[in-house]
Parts: sequence; C-alpha cells; structure tokens
Amino acid sequence: MIGVRIESLPFKKKIYNQLATKINRKITMKTEGVDITVAERLQGVGEYYFSKKLREIDQMRAAGKEIISLGVGSPDRPPHPSVIARLAETAARPDTHAYQPYKGAAVLRKAFAKWYADRYGVTLDPESEILPLIGSKEGVMHVCMTYLNKGDKVLIPNPGYPTYRSAATIAGGTCVDYRLTAKNGWLPDFAQIEAQGMAGVKMMIVNYPQMPTGATPTPELFAELVAFAKKHNLLLLHDNPYSFVRNARPMSLLATPGAKEVAVELNSLSKSHNMAGWRIGMIGAAKERIDEIIRFKSNMDSGMFLPMQEAAATALALGDDWYKELNEVYYAREAKGYELLETLGCRTRQGQAGLFMWAELPADYEGDCYSFSDHVLYDCGVFVTPGGIFGDEGKRYIRISLCATEQTLQQAIDKIKANL
Repeated sequence: MIGVRIESLPFKKKIYNQLATKINRKITMKTEGVDITVAERLQGVGEYYFSKKLREIDQMRAAGKEIISLGVGSPDRPPHPSVIARLAETAARPDTHAYQPYKGAAVLRKAFAKWYADRYGVTLDPESEILPLIGSKEGVMHVCMTYLNKGDKVLIPNPGYPTYRSAATIAGGTCVDYRLTAKNGWLPDFAQIEAQGMAGVKMMIVNYPQMPTGATPTPELFAELVAFAKKHNLLLLHDNPYSFVRNARPMSLLATPGAKEVAVELNSLSKSHNMAGWRIGMIGAAKERIDEIIRFKSNMDSGMFLPMQEAAATALALGDDWYKELNEVYYAREAKGYELLETLGCRTRQGQAGLFMWAELPADYEGDCYSFSDHVLYDCGVFVTPGGIFGDEGKRYIRISLCATEQTLQQAIDKIKANL
C-alpha cells in the first residue's frame, strides 16, 4: 500500500478489514496445534498436597459444612506486642521503604548471631556466616539450586517434609530415600544408607526436631551426621525450625565440632515466634557456603522490607518468658491432642517436639492413611493429615496440628465421638 492515497473512508475501512483478516489468519495458523508443555524439571512434581486439600475444605465450608482443620502448622497466636510495635514504628518512618541489601540488613544479621550464641552456643559471624531469607522454605530451594547438577543424588528423609523432595527434583537432583522408622526412633540408619550405595550422592537433607514424627536430636546423632558427611564428602542441609516448640533442649547442628566444614543450617521465626506469614528465616554456614548461595539468591529476590527485619530483631531478643509462655500453650493443647488421637483409636508416642502430633492408625484398621483421613473428614467434619504425603513410611500414620485452641480441639473431639 506504500505510495497509494486512499481518499474514501469506506474504502479505507474495507482495506483495513481485509488486512486484519489476513493477519488474524496467519496468527491462527501459527498458534493452531502448538504444544506448550511444562519444563522437564517439573516432571514428578505435582501441586502441593495442602494446596489442593485446603481448596476442597473451602468448598465444603462454602456448601455449609462445618469443618475443623488440624492440617497445616500455621501458628494461630500473634507475635509479641513489642514486635508489632517495632514494625509499626519503623514502617512510619519515611526512610525505611527502599530496596534492602541482598544479604539482609545488619540489624537482623547481628540479631540472628546473638540468638545463635545465646540459645545454641554457636558463634556465627554476622557479616559473613548468616544470610537472612524470605522464610526457610525458600532456603531449601536456594541450597538445592546452588549445589545440585542434573543427576546428583540427594538423600531425602522418608517420612519428611515434601518440599525437600520437590526442591531437589526441580533443581535436577535425583532423590534417594533414607528410611526413618519407629523401630529406630525415627533416626537415620547409617549402615542401611551405606548399604543402598553412596555413589553419586552429593547432599543429605536432615531435619531435627523432625517433621512429621516429632523425633528430637541428640549430640550423638549430630556427631554421627557430621562424621558421615565427611566420610562420604557430601553436604548436609539441616532444617531447624522446630527446636523451641515442645522441646526442652534446643540444639543446632552447627554446635557440633566440624559441622561448618560440611553443613548449612536453616532456621526460621515462623514457629518459634508466631511469625509464619512474615516469611523470615536464615541460613547459617561457613563464609564460603554463604558466598556460594548468595550467587543464586541475589538473582532470584531482593532484601526483605526493613521494618520487618527490625521487628524480627526485636523478636530474636525476647527472653526466656516468651518461650515458656509459648510452650505452656502448646503443652496444654498437646493434652487435648492425645485425647483426640485416642478417641480415633490411634497409638501415640510421648516426647514429640514441634507443632504436630504423629500417631499410628488403629491396628485393626484395614485401609491406609488416606482413606482414614477422608473418613474422619467426611463423616466427622475434622481434617487430619494423612502421613503418606510425607513418604510411604508414613502410610500407616496420621498427623494433627496443635495450631488450634483447646476449645477447637475439644470441639473436634466431640464431633468425632458423635459421628465416628
């Protein structure tokens, strides 16, 4: 059409429509039959179980059914009032809304360092050995993406937090289960792990106090883990968010002699300080590991909102009274939890730590954990988590969350007694 003058408006409109038809036809020809597939890294990685199940529960509630959910471990109580006051005060300042350093604000790194020194007896350099995170869940992904090449093997606890398997798979790793059993106190059997072969193993993910089983660590276990990692030249990733909940002896793997040579540790304020939605965590490790991990992290996100970091520093400085009150609440709920599980006919174990209670299905129950969970949900209006989502070693178990008031737990007990 170059050089052609079109005087008539109707003629212009006709030509325009013809051109638009041709363009649309070409676009249609190019897009028809296109097969858009997800990346190979997502093969074998489905939507998170709770993402789907909680959506179903929302639909049941929308239909008028009263459901008590004892699934997700999201603390239902607020942080300490001083934490919220610090957040509000700092957010009101005009100079706190800019981008923050990728390695976190100095005030938070120093607070984490003091917390580790005071609570775990571990010395970490706030400048080089601490990396704040937007929650420790992202830290699992950062570590996997930093160190795993396609095909590298990762030892994954079974049962264990499903994110470990997902993160390792997305990063290209090959997951190799190490089995935790009631017979072994839900602790690793190192001889069995070695017997299944260590060729190609680059990383081992551990989590004590353990989720979902509530098993607690000992200095001897941590020493064995460090020795095992050194023997096989692998990286230990220790996830440690539960050490202050229903646990009389908080421990850090990094307190073990030689641990910094082979280990990184994740920690979080989500459970210990009722700040799950704040998404504040950290990695503690040797300087070399922090430098390596920040190469990935700094390309994925930015620093956290400064008022949240300053408020988190206030939370980390809380005294013994905070942890005492926190655990008084959870131990009172635990008593109700035992009553609920006994009402279901499940067998429990004393001395579990963390936000959850792990229980074995009734011996005479012929189905699996999924059918048991659905039975309790559909017939009683109470949701308990099937242990199989944490690995097949959990297929004869269920888990309940203690992030519910004593009153709510009693209501769940009453519903079960009335309908089971």
